[in-house]
Amino acid sequence: MSDPAALNESTENFDNMTAAEFEERLPDLFGIGHGKVSEDPRFANFLKSNPDCAALVRDLETIAETAAKLFEPAEDQEPADSVWNNIASKLKDESASLDEPNGLIE
Repeated sequence: MSDPAALNESTENFDNMTAAEFEERLPDLFGIGHGKVSEDPRFANFLKSNPDCAALVRDLETIAETAAKLFEPAEDQEPADSVWNNIASKLKDESASLDEPNGLIE
């Protein structure tokens, strides 16, 4: 496996990589590209010439984005007012039925 630091060298020609070399280096590419290999201009020619690798990159980026969203807090973590109103109504109904003589459990 090649040196991940070499990926930051401007002298390296990524256009002549084989698909196998690209796939071998893909974890490092995602690491230095912060998950956006498709937006790195150094790989534009390679991805254009290798549609299978481009599809793999798109799939992995989608997976990474979706996985990251699992850890994001929900925009509105509080239930809607209708949920609270429904709970209050049910509790009120339940309380009223316990106050009636036939509603008491003995």
